[in-house]
Amino acid sequence: MPNGHYDVIIIGTGAGGGTLANILAPSGKKILVLERGTFLPKEKANWDSKEVVQKDRYRTSEVWYDKKGKAIHPLTHYFVGGNTKFYGSALYRFRERDFEKVIHQDGISPEWPLKYQDFAPYYTQAERLYEVHGQRGFDPTEPPSSEDYPFPPISHEPYIQQINYALKDKGFHPSYQPLGIKLNEVNRFLSACIRCDTCESFPCFLDAKADADVNGVRPAMAYPNLTLLTEAKVLRLHTNASGRQVTGVEAEIAGNSQMFSGEIVVVACGAINSAVLLLKSANDQHPDGLANSSNLVGRNYMAHKYAAVVALSMKPNPLVFPKTLAVNDFYWGEKGFDYPMGNVQLTGKISEEKAAINGLPFVPRGIYKAVADRAVGWFLMTEDLPDSNNRVRVKDEKIFLDYTNNNEQAFNRLIKRWKQVLKSIESDKKNGSSSLYITTKFSLKDVGHQCGTCRFGEDPQTSVLDINCRTHDIDNLYVVDGSFFPSSAALNPTLTIIANALRVGEHLIERLK
Repeated sequence: MPNGHYDVIIIGTGAGGGTLANILAPSGKKILVLERGTFLPKEKANWDSKEVVQKDRYRTSEVWYDKKGKAIHPLTHYFVGGNTKFYGSALYRFRERDFEKVIHQDGISPEWPLKYQDFAPYYTQAERLYEVHGQRGFDPTEPPSSEDYPFPPISHEPYIQQINYALKDKGFHPSYQPLGIKLNEVNRFLSACIRCDTCESFPCFLDAKADADVNGVRPAMAYPNLTLLTEAKVLRLHTNASGRQVTGVEAEIAGNSQMFSGEIVVVACGAINSAVLLLKSANDQHPDGLANSSNLVGRNYMAHKYAAVVALSMKPNPLVFPKTLAVNDFYWGEKGFDYPMGNVQLTGKISEEKAAINGLPFVPRGIYKAVADRAVGWFLMTEDLPDSNNRVRVKDEKIFLDYTNNNEQAFNRLIKRWKQVLKSIESDKKNGSSSLYITTKFSLKDVGHQCGTCRFGEDPQTSVLDINCRTHDIDNLYVVDGSFFPSSAALNPTLTIIANALRVGEHLIERLK
């Protein structure tokens, strides 16, 4: 069992921890990476909708609780790479205004201590590291960039191309989704990705998804100075007598407790579990949890407001990989509504099993196949506003998510307007076909976009972390995942988490010199 003292200990291997390991590995510093899960097994079940969607083969069996004490079965996964093993690979830059104070109909999205230009060079690095495909110039909300995407956009399938043209005819500005998948459409025999129908929400059997495992951790493992321990669940952090230094990282490995020490300790467990670890590590110097003098650890939890709008047509469509198109025309609102509404993007292929997930058990399987063959899924996302009462807390070793909905009017308006847009496209068709539109709002269990529980800032009274994501209270303790977000914007958070990990990694390399 590896032991001794390390220059850096990283806890977690998701978008934050996996990326940080990647940038620190070439430094030559002695690095320990602790991951509570294993490498996700490569098996036929990776692409089996019944196993992944209906049987929850890879999902944690943990039980959390809402503010009323009702059990939640969180949609989260513990493997090397974290939830990026299952993400849809949509890697968006936040917009310039997302870093400013933004007035919403239901509240305020606060200003960030750093601005878009501070993150821009790291966004560029992140897009290279995670092999992002895309094309600039179509999206009117797109922020400035110093160079093109590293790879060309993923092409639209013919059915999606028709939707693209129809949206343009209506005056909208559809754009290519920026996607981190290893697809070579020019030389398909050189392509890792085969453009299958089991990408979003599935692990990739071919390692063709640019996730934190494949693109972050595995290249880092080539360096002899980095040690990765899997099935190593960190239980708590220990400090010295003054409480200003983390002196021990206690992990459970093979049923036994083991202590590690490091010059720098980085928590990257995801916004929920990072807050949980700090709260569980309370001691005499930090009675309310580590780094919690502000009483903000766990507070301002955000996870986006999102819904699926499924359009069911009378005729089957031949979709395999439809997740290539997005629309941001409503991102900052619309005429008659001067408040942000959010992002619209296509989802991955809807399978029989996904169609049946909320269905009745006695409905014949053929019905769900017919639904899947006729479905086009849209994912709608509105900003979740920070609220100190929306929080992660721990009581009697149980994890609670105290959460109350906000920004509902903007969210509902986005859903209504997008249905109107889809119906207007449908009415232009000459074949007389019609569609049915089904809306499903996501719930508290959907924690894929978790952020905000340890916000960064310059004032220790109003933030947990400084601008380099070091805790104000403890000199050698950092948090590098979505916890640092002061606001959630209305776009997938992963690229911003990756860019920030690259930024903090650069700072840590300088500190360790």
